Amino acid sequence: MMEWFDSHCHVDEEAFDADREDVLARMRENGVTRFAVIGSDMATSRRGIAFAAEHPEAAAAVGIHPHEAKGFREEDLDELKEMYLSGKAKAIGEIGLDYYYDLSPREVQREVCRRQMELAWEIGAPAAFHIRDAHGDMLDIMREMKSRLTGGIIHCFSGSAETAKEYLRLGYYISFAGPLTFKKAPKLQEAVKLVPKDRLLIETDSPYMAPEPVRGRRNEPANARFVGLKMAELRGEDPEETAAYTTANAMRVYHI
Repeated sequence: MMEWFDSHCHVDEEAFDADREDVLARMRENGVTRFAVIGSDMATSRRGIAFAAEHPEAAAAVGIHPHEAKGFREEDLDELKEMYLSGKAKAIGEIGLDYYYDLSPREVQREVCRRQMELAWEIGAPAAFHIRDAHGDMLDIMREMKSRLTGGIIHCFSGSAETAKEYLRLGYYISFAGPLTFKKAPKLQEAVKLVPKDRLLIETDSPYMAPEPVRGRRNEPANARFVGLKMAELRGEDPEETAAYTTANAMRVYHI
């Protein structure tokens, strides 16, 4: 059986409280042998750490999402640092910029993102980035901090082929989620063809972003296979090859 790594999900969230064990069983039955649970604030970061401790196939990332940047406190950086250095977390994330919802002021988002990038550089951690309608500003920050970048993941990539090239030049991995499978996703489908195979990841972002053929339902890690199979189709690859290298890439970026 092909083995897939769901590089970004939220299976520890309340959306799965009623049937989480069934969700994890379906994940395994469909060849998703590893997954990463990603924090979005301090509470979810702590929860992800606890979840990963109980599930050996899980890796945890800890960080403050741009939506939550307005609640940032200085002491949060110390706790995030402790989580990573203890070995309980594998990355800082998800951090970044979201100008679609603007749930935190943009200047606050940029500052909190920079502070967490600095932390990742200080402790040698990869970072997982959430970027929506903000690729220009995010790339500006990354170029400004180029000497202090530690690598990481552009999660749920939503940009063009040219934007993907810019992130690749800065040393990032590009992760594709459910939208890659949508019928009207030409820019994503063009971008996935040009990313080198040693920089590609798949993810579900579950419970969000369900792919075809389960679009419109609650997403779950088992559906990572649909993203991977579409990636293989678009790139003209054997799905077993795609599964093998995307899993190897996720293991590498998360230092597993």
